[in-house]
Amino acid sequence: MKKRSLAALTAILVVVPLVAAAPGQRAWAAGSGPGDAARPAESTLVGGVDLDTVTIPELQARMDRGSLSSLRLTLAYLRRIKAVDPRINAVLRTSPTALRQAAASDLRHRLGKSRGPLDGIPVLLKDNVNTRDMPTTAGSLALAGKAPDSDAHLVGKLRAAGAVILGKTNLSEWANFRAARPTSGWSAVGGQTNNPYVLDRNPCGSSSGSAAALAASLAQVAIGTETDGSIVCPAGMNGVVGLKPSLGVVGQSGVVPISAEQDTAGPMARNVIDTALTLSVLGGRDTVRPDGAPRLTDASLTDAAGRPGSLRGKRIGLWRLPSLGAEVDALMTRTAGRLTDAGAEVVEVSMPYQERLAELEFPALLSEFHRDIDAYLPTREGPQDLAELIEFNRTHPREQTCFAGQELFEQALAAPPTTDPEYRAMRAELTDLSRRSIDEVMAAHGLDAIASPANPPAWTTDCVRGDNDVIPSSTPAAVAGYPSLSVPAGFVGELPVGLLLMAGDRQDAELLSLGAAVEHRLDAWRAPRYLPSTPSGTSR
Repeated sequence: MKKRSLAALTAILVVVPLVAAAPGQRAWAAGSGPGDAARPAESTLVGGVDLDTVTIPELQARMDRGSLSSLRLTLAYLRRIKAVDPRINAVLRTSPTALRQAAASDLRHRLGKSRGPLDGIPVLLKDNVNTRDMPTTAGSLALAGKAPDSDAHLVGKLRAAGAVILGKTNLSEWANFRAARPTSGWSAVGGQTNNPYVLDRNPCGSSSGSAAALAASLAQVAIGTETDGSIVCPAGMNGVVGLKPSLGVVGQSGVVPISAEQDTAGPMARNVIDTALTLSVLGGRDTVRPDGAPRLTDASLTDAAGRPGSLRGKRIGLWRLPSLGAEVDALMTRTAGRLTDAGAEVVEVSMPYQERLAELEFPALLSEFHRDIDAYLPTREGPQDLAELIEFNRTHPREQTCFAGQELFEQALAAPPTTDPEYRAMRAELTDLSRRSIDEVMAAHGLDAIASPANPPAWTTDCVRGDNDVIPSSTPAAVAGYPSLSVPAGFVGELPVGLLLMAGDRQDAELLSLGAAVEHRLDAWRAPRYLPSTPSGTSR
């Protein structure tokens, strides 16, 4: 059996370079099934499953039975990228080794040596996550040369788990930390990513390409990063699931930084179970857990997310945020009603200290960005510190084709160092007030989680105006380092809105379990229609 399997792998690897060179029509020829070529390139059907709705456990069961291969699955996603992505511009590049990775996974499955739930599963990475075999640009031409020397810590975990690194997604340049009025989803390297639901609308946040790609079913899961809102807002605005883990659960080494005090990578998917399974790999057994909390590889995490329990007896605090508009507020009312009908107790809450957090967060991030980007840049070719980066942008016109500003860079260059007592006092107060804002409300009302809208309806993308994105719901958990999870809640017209759930420190597993139950009850996901524009929904 082993000899036959190795021979099969050798044959596959001979074919793979030919297929990888043209993942469109030539890829169809390499598919396994006489009916495949009759289906349009945009089809979400492969091997008897629908990519829009299939989960990782279902894919693994089929791969274990031999009715689906990772190679066939990866080819299907490559075909969809070629056919669909020109409309949304979410994927910067695909990996030249993706099909070889898939073939190797198929051999492991045949030999009964699967490495776990992500073995053979195609994953897209936000392009601020270092990969040794592909460029990592943070959307900037300044980093568009040689690839990093090594993978980010989290990429090493994905590779060790057998995941197929499918490619890199576009993002808001420098994770939206460059200009005072940026346009989310735009970078000088990748151009503008569009919202798949309505193409002239914005995808939100800096993990815009990851969320849009998932909405369009261009990968099974994706990795985003967040400092404040950049996973959960694009997840909500593109109708997918996104988890910002507790700070420190996912290693940040090799990720282009904004602030070590708030940055974290996290999993994004079309459902909670795939999100949980991906977190179980990213936050594995060698993740530092100084408080001794249970590891995220515990079966309880994925079992709870995979078998949605009852909402009966759960207490959820609703933070309404009427500033996001009457239509969003009405959706929150309907959502609360559905959760109540399922047995949950929903109580309205307000979050203390938010004005003070808004005053302090940005000045602290400026100091932290200067420190952290100056530590990262010398690991790469190109500008070696923030001052050189500012000069690069001034002298490269392509960096100014959507917006010219780099006010945040300039303010960070002049910000006090992180050794300054005033900065230290700011960060200490931020940490204290953000944690208290969640802990005190949860304790006062006996809550299992706090819920709020993750986003308004997507605004029209406009380089001149920039974003209209004052969305305060992500800030408490982001600054505190606590977990937050966005799940689809419904629509305003054609535009998705997410429900953001947040909980206490290291309550990631509990939050995912609750999120699975909420997801099951709301059942709010639907596939995008790629409308060019729409008069319905709110224009912002």
